[in-house]
Amino acid sequence: MLELANVTRRFGTNTAVNAVGLTIPKGQMVGIIGRSGAGKSTLLRMINRLIDPSEGAIRFDGTEVSAINGKALRGWQRDCAMIFQQFNLVPRMDVVSNVLHGTLNRRSTVAAMFSLFPQSDIYKAIDILDRLGIADHVSKRVEALSGGQQQRVAIARALMQDPKIILADEPIASLDPMNAQIVMDTLRRIHDEDGRMIVCNLHTLDTARRYCDRIIGMRAGRVVFDGRPEDLTTSAAREIYGADETFSEASTSTSIETLEPVFVPAREPAFAH
Repeated sequence: MLELANVTRRFGTNTAVNAVGLTIPKGQMVGIIGRSGAGKSTLLRMINRLIDPSEGAIRFDGTEVSAINGKALRGWQRDCAMIFQQFNLVPRMDVVSNVLHGTLNRRSTVAAMFSLFPQSDIYKAIDILDRLGIADHVSKRVEALSGGQQQRVAIARALMQDPKIILADEPIASLDPMNAQIVMDTLRRIHDEDGRMIVCNLHTLDTARRYCDRIIGMRAGRVVFDGRPEDLTTSAAREIYGADETFSEASTSTSIETLEPVFVPAREPAFAH
């Protein structure tokens, strides 16, 4: 269970996240929505400890992860993998090497420096890429892949960490609707098959409704909605995006909902967790 208690983050005089309290049980897929600047990315970065809370506590299975440092913090960041909007891959490096970078935080400095990976990890990386439908690209440079394929490489790198939580910060914001759907189908299938907790920042209402078990709406750093997809009514969306705004679902959604479902072929998980 992931618990946030009165979590606040200030940058100077600006409060980016304001007294957020949440409890997310194991295995839930959560979508966080809100306008740009609502505090969504800051919240995920605090959970992963890329930045620290100004106040409050973040706990996972009873451990206050907002208070740990050193080896314990590296262990937490292995258990809590991040996926970013801009992929954060090494463009001129081949696909499998990018995926293997998911193991660097448990390797020695020398092994990391010279990219020395055991054969078992290489096989595991290829199995994960096969699971995500991109094993054919294993030896290609990442820069030769489409945006959707690169994001699946980033997901594969996260899975190499064998994380308990996957945090995805706007994972489809830079993708076209078809690739966005493929990436969201992939994340949902990982959630369903592995039982991993997934928390996604999303910029469209229809995507959150379609893929998430629970939706959290943020406005000006605060949680203003927390409920099931079917509870996300027009009035609730007005509260999230601003009652003073002219609101229509078309203005906050993409055409992803109108596409026919595109699923990555299912197969048995290729690794233990």
